[in-house]
Amino acid sequence: MTAALVTGLGVAAPNGLGTEEYWSATLAGRTGIGRITRFDPERYPVRLAGEVPGFAAAEAIPGRLIPQTDHWTHLALAATDMALGDAGVDPAELPEYEMTVVTASSSGGTEFGQREIERLWDKGPGWVGAYQSIAWFYAATTGQVSIRHGMRGPCGVICAEQAGGLDAAAHAVRMLRSGARLAVTGGTDASLCPYGLVAQLATGALSTSEDPGRAYLPFDREASGYVPGEGGAILVIEPDDVARARGAHGYGCLAGHGATFDPPPGSGREPGLRRAAEIALDRAGLAPRDVDVVFADALGVPARDREEAHAIEALFGPRAVPVTAPKTMTGRLYAGGAALDMAAALLAMRDGVVPPTVGVTELADGCGLDLVREPREMPVRAALVLARGHGGFNSAVALTAVRRTQT
Repeated sequence: MTAALVTGLGVAAPNGLGTEEYWSATLAGRTGIGRITRFDPERYPVRLAGEVPGFAAAEAIPGRLIPQTDHWTHLALAATDMALGDAGVDPAELPEYEMTVVTASSSGGTEFGQREIERLWDKGPGWVGAYQSIAWFYAATTGQVSIRHGMRGPCGVICAEQAGGLDAAAHAVRMLRSGARLAVTGGTDASLCPYGLVAQLATGALSTSEDPGRAYLPFDREASGYVPGEGGAILVIEPDDVARARGAHGYGCLAGHGATFDPPPGSGREPGLRRAAEIALDRAGLAPRDVDVVFADALGVPARDREEAHAIEALFGPRAVPVTAPKTMTGRLYAGGAALDMAAALLAMRDGVVPPTVGVTELADGCGLDLVREPREMPVRAALVLARGHGGFNSAVALTAVRRTQT
């Protein structure tokens, strides 16, 4: 069966705008986490976040789109342009019904919702209209990308919080198997506005530390939650034979995907993350020993960190595989986070180096992982990316540097 090859990457991350900028900062251990500047956070318990630096929507997208959308979609449009340019693709030269867009959505659109709520308060346009506008916005990235680039094939949006980026990529692969010749996938997010931050606070999982170097410490003894962030990554994927026929380079293959849902709290049953990983590896035709690195979900909440560490150990054995979480330099990007991890894994394959997890100094009890804390040069032929979404979603994607059959 034809493999799905990633031929283009576009990254907008808190520690680098652009793929190479992000990657060089990540390998250097430079964080993009700092005090929130998009609004005054003084009245809120969380004051740190990962914000994309140097992004100007007016320079990245047509001016007429700016008032119709918000920061979340602006980042996605910019990252899509980067990915298409990297892939060497001009959508205008391809059949419009053979191109598909499948992206992830989570808390994106809250900035737009903030504006609607402010209008409600000031002008009273009506609650129904405001909520309809906010609900419509969950599909805005996919819609705007497809409209802007004339991609009229089957399109969709996956809403599974952090897990959504992996699920979206898997669905994009299905679209290729159904006859599409090019897919745009991945995700971005941007919820750094008062409304968005308050919505996130309800989870109780955000770090309230004001030290950027110690606020987000997954698997560490001092882990106290995660730092929110904005941005993400967009990927261009094509059938392997189509990409090679036009002489395109490839970062790696989307080889297998698995998705599960956690059992009800208190059931005594094992969370579903390990099973999702097993499904992804099985569909990729990989055994655990074939995996060179795991990109962890790394929530930063002690109990959830132990659950993930136990899942990794149960699948691979004690300290049997390098594990990394470069999101400690960006914060958790929700719908954009897992897509950014996929981009990092593909860049690790390209350059033969695993990026570090910064800040972690002493592993917590029950988290006995081979955690990569400095860049580790090594061949990366296969990588496993893990993601969990708020509410019980689990997803895993196996990426390979060699051509493999997918299911």
